[in-house]
Amino acid sequence: MAESGILLGTSITIALIHTLIGPDHYIPFIALSKANNWSVTKTVNIVLLCGIGHVLGSIILGLSGIALSAGVSSLVNIEDIRGTLATYLLIAFGLIYTIYGIRCAIKNKTHTHNFPDGRTVIHSHMHNEAGHEHGTQKSNTRFWGLFIFFVLGPCEPLIPLLMYPAASMDIFTLVLITVSFSVCTIAVMLLLTLLGIKGFQLLKMGKLERYAHALAGSAILLCGISVLILPI
Repeated sequence: MAESGILLGTSITIALIHTLIGPDHYIPFIALSKANNWSVTKTVNIVLLCGIGHVLGSIILGLSGIALSAGVSSLVNIEDIRGTLATYLLIAFGLIYTIYGIRCAIKNKTHTHNFPDGRTVIHSHMHNEAGHEHGTQKSNTRFWGLFIFFVLGPCEPLIPLLMYPAASMDIFTLVLITVSFSVCTIAVMLLLTLLGIKGFQLLKMGKLERYAHALAGSAILLCGISVLILPI
């Protein structure tokens, strides 16, 4: 029983640290929510779905490995491959979205009109996504891009550090550790995302508003590069 309690505390601690030091767990949500003016409810729903997909991929792999008596090292190798694919997907997503954002910024640039009577009028033509249906399709594309990234992205510590040690005890401990890690991971993802959105609400974008999509794409791109380069 004492070992189960220690493993439970370890599970919560690892989930907290793993999520905090991984900017890919919250920066993409903050950036896209701000750039696309998502409601808090929509943002929360997207984070929950992506978070569930994120932990579920590793849980299924871990349970399959335990059921088949597979070695930990083989599962870790699979997780490494998944992680690399997910990181490159995030980089590609950020790059494409940055290009899209630059295109939007150019379309929304300020125009100056000079009239024969000497008047000068400066205004901007805001080219929003044409039509509700078209805008919904683009929003869905962004969601699926995020969702696929999180499904591919592994919870690296879950299988070798938590699931296998728990499985060596009993099924109850395995379920307890897996659920506690998953809930804590998703909860921290949600908390950090909401805090980030709240922080951005205090900032006045002003003229930078037209670059919102480009800035969001750049943030996601840099996030992906940092995950690729740094030992996160």
